[in-house]
Amino acid sequence: MIKPSVLRQQVLLEDIDEAGLQGIAGIIKKLSFKKGDCLFKEKEETKGLYLINSGKVEISKVTPNGWKQTLAILTKGHFLGELSILEKRRHEATAVAIENTEVFLIPKEYFEKMEKENLSLAFKIMKKLLIITSKNLRRMNEKFLNALISY
Repeated sequence: MIKPSVLRQQVLLEDIDEAGLQGIAGIIKKLSFKKGDCLFKEKEETKGLYLINSGKVEISKVTPNGWKQTLAILTKGHFLGELSILEKRRHEATAVAIENTEVFLIPKEYFEKMEKENLSLAFKIMKKLLIITSKNLRRMNEKFLNALISY
């Protein structure tokens, strides 16, 4: 079982109380990927919410003309797969380990069960997801506007 103190290092879980971390620690799966291994592919069903414990993951899509476009490089503490869970759909991008990587997987089934049975814990995680997503959106908007201004 993964120690709650290790889980608390994840940005998504840093505000969760000890009891919540204990519950998550009991269901979380630790997965290891070698450099070049695929965590998931575009159009695959989601397995859950991935929390990066070590390593780096590239998120990418293939454009209609066949070019791979990198969308993000994620490192320790970041998470991925959240949109597929929240929107109840397949992955819209591919995630590949670009160095040896260890992740914690919160299975989709547990996440959905938590939404129904532990509203307090689900709310804390959802709130953190929203805050981080909002920050990312603001940062992307700034980059986009700076690119337009400098064009």
